[in-house]
Amino acid sequence: MRNLQNNPVLRGLAVFVLAIGLLSQTGASAQTKLKVAYIPIMPMAQLFVMEGEGWTKEAGLELELTKFSSGPAIVQAIASGDFDVMYFGIGPAMVSRARGVPLKVVASAGIEQIAVITRGDFGATMAAAATPAEGVRKFTADTGRKPRIASLPKGSVPDTVLRHWLIKVAGLTEDDVEIVGMGAGKVQQAMLAKSVDAASILEPILTIISEKLPDARIAVTGGEMLPKQPGAVLAVRENIIASDRDAVAKLVDLHVRATKLINEDPDRAAKHIHAALGQGLIPPAVIQRALRSASNNFVADPNAIIAATKVMHDFSAEIGTLKKPVPLDELFDVTFYKQVAE
Repeated sequence: MRNLQNNPVLRGLAVFVLAIGLLSQTGASAQTKLKVAYIPIMPMAQLFVMEGEGWTKEAGLELELTKFSSGPAIVQAIASGDFDVMYFGIGPAMVSRARGVPLKVVASAGIEQIAVITRGDFGATMAAAATPAEGVRKFTADTGRKPRIASLPKGSVPDTVLRHWLIKVAGLTEDDVEIVGMGAGKVQQAMLAKSVDAASILEPILTIISEKLPDARIAVTGGEMLPKQPGAVLAVRENIIASDRDAVAKLVDLHVRATKLINEDPDRAAKHIHAALGQGLIPPAVIQRALRSASNNFVADPNAIIAATKVMHDFSAEIGTLKKPVPLDELFDVTFYKQVAE
């Protein structure tokens, strides 16, 4: 120690080493780690783009991603408080909030992204019928069975929107068709295997089915099922908002930035989406075409979905998938998007 005090060279070296150590500690703490639960489907494209572009690390965010097969599966997982951020559907977000999970929807991902695609005799019957109700009833009378419609599990957005269309728009009941809930990949498999007659689903599955089945057709668009239907959202736990608003603001900023890139340069965005979803099974060109589909409407502004969320909220309560009401002013926090927009 005496040598260090008396030797200016050693003293200077010690100061330098100490400074390097402090800088390394500061650099390590600069990364904010967020545990993210998500569904590996195209409506979550903003997440794949911001990660693929490297924007999250540049912004000092380390996202630890865990994928789930559906929104209801995430609802079960987040009840224990294991995740900070959720990329899932607005339906599961409402269910989670109703069950006491303290989360806020801070951004939308898209609107009107779910459509009903038909195949085979059911598709032909629906196309020839004057109304959807007439088509469903004629198919049942002709075949002696109800049309089988695949979707994600009950409580998910595709399932809820399908039921809304059946009851509120087509004038049918849930009992007029057979709704089969399953994971997104299995919906695609079921349609291609011709074990179901239709699917209430989203891209890129709509494009894949349309290109592989010559008789496949979009029978009902997203806007017809529920105008400005809310779909995927970005939600964050309230404790993260309270403890690190800066990290949440960065995340929303990147989400908005990714939305802009998807809409303006879909081919560039497709590379990252393909890396997240393709797994060697979906050609990049299919992802590119799906991004340009009329069923893909990427919108980040949470204000754009509040009114339609109220419609979905009331309908979910009516059919029993939402057990308790959720005040929408408690569900949404639009301040982060407003900050980014300004």
